[in-house]
Amino acid sequence: MTRSSGFKVGIVIVIAALTGIQKAAAQAPTLSVDPSRLPRLGTVDERFQSYNVEMVEVTGGRFWKPYRASAAAPSDRGGDNAGNLPAGANPDLFEYRKPIDLSNARLRALAAALAPAYLRVSGTWANSTYFAESDETPSTPPNGFRAVLSRERWKGVIDFARAVNAEIVTSMAISPGARDAAGRWRSDQARRLFAYTRSIGGRIAAAEFMNEPTLAAMGGAPKGYDAAAYGRDFKAFVAFIGDNEPDVIVLGPGSIGETTASQSGSGFISTRDLLAASGPGIDAFSYHHYGALSQRCSGIPGQTTQEAALSEAWLKSTEQTLAFYRSLRDEFTPGRPMWLTETAETACGGNPWAATFLDTFRYLDQLGRLARAGVQMVAHNTLAASDYGLLDETTLRPRPNYWAALLWRRLMGTTVLDAGVHKGIHLYAHCRRGERGAVILLAINTDRTATALLRLPAASERYTLSADHLESAGVKLNGTVLDLGPNDGLPRLAAVTSPPGSVEIAPATITFLTVADANNPACN
Repeated sequence: MTRSSGFKVGIVIVIAALTGIQKAAAQAPTLSVDPSRLPRLGTVDERFQSYNVEMVEVTGGRFWKPYRASAAAPSDRGGDNAGNLPAGANPDLFEYRKPIDLSNARLRALAAALAPAYLRVSGTWANSTYFAESDETPSTPPNGFRAVLSRERWKGVIDFARAVNAEIVTSMAISPGARDAAGRWRSDQARRLFAYTRSIGGRIAAAEFMNEPTLAAMGGAPKGYDAAAYGRDFKAFVAFIGDNEPDVIVLGPGSIGETTASQSGSGFISTRDLLAASGPGIDAFSYHHYGALSQRCSGIPGQTTQEAALSEAWLKSTEQTLAFYRSLRDEFTPGRPMWLTETAETACGGNPWAATFLDTFRYLDQLGRLARAGVQMVAHNTLAASDYGLLDETTLRPRPNYWAALLWRRLMGTTVLDAGVHKGIHLYAHCRRGERGAVILLAINTDRTATALLRLPAASERYTLSADHLESAGVKLNGTVLDLGPNDGLPRLAAVTSPPGSVEIAPATITFLTVADANNPACN
């Protein structure tokens, strides 16, 4: 073969390959959806999309150190709340924060834009936090506690909740300081917290007995704490609520870890044992989900990578955790609603990409999957702390997940429709918030290279989230970068009209599609 003929053969091969690619694209199946015919699955709580402010943020103390500070020298361990860490934790993974300023105008405005919501003030640190008995706050925690919650700081939580239309969810102190000489839980701390809240016009809507009883030893429970001790204490808590706060929703058990590697090891208490020991009393079954541990906890099994962030294996982990805990709900407390009271990209403060557009796929896909499955409340951890916060904790400027949360709040109603499960695209459907008969579709294309096609019989309004690269700290809406305007004003979330027919969902993008003329009877 001559050099010329070899070149021609190469050209033919290239042309044939390109033709094959074009044919494959042309023959790619188009998903057709008629929004008017999507059946109703159920409803979610109007405060379905919610968030956490950790108790340690309110009191001030050491929380997960941001990655930008990882190269710095270890934090001074002699400062305030130096000992208030999860049992056995490496102090170098944490960084001291002053108490969060819940009166900050930007923080309040951005939280109010997500209303209505539940504001959960809890976390591992809440298990051993002492609530001051008067306006005079002790300079150091009493014996058996690791931190002090002043009345001023708790009033700040109540004022914040009122200003942003949030209902408060919290948990009780359960450390040795909250117990009698026989080691039994006493209700005096809880009684004081509820009474003070009422006295200044506040309200606690729901409460867990403790944060993550499956990891009781790490969370500050007394040495040797087991399922039997939990059952005894939980019964006392339920009796206290019934006698004094009958309108409060009792959440429980607030477990974590049984579908991840963290379930192994000494001190772990299974949820089955907790429920068997505690008996009835739960109004809503609460649980936590983290698909993995972040890079901060390197050396501990259960890590993930940014390459896996769009994979089905990663995204469906939230359903696997739900299935595990729902089976226990069905066995021990059948019919009770499911609440996911703590979740984020990963535990230990999130990975470096938790603050980027890459995690927005997980955030919205999780909301879509869990709403479809009937979960009533999902509280993201956190509103504004560490790398998984919706807001940057230093500047309080929105991260990509905040913009996703804002679009969900503006568009997705409480009635959930069945959009089916499809290959090549993750599709969820709700009745459009505030528009009778209208349907909103959430189409998530997790493929990094292939465009998905969605055929609709009617015109739609499109809101597409994208980024110049997946690990971008910024996000675009229909090609325009989202950012705060003058005086911290939120930008106009403008849609692009798409005619009836095929709508392209570009690779690695997220699109909300409003079909105003759907006339779906479930949405009337």
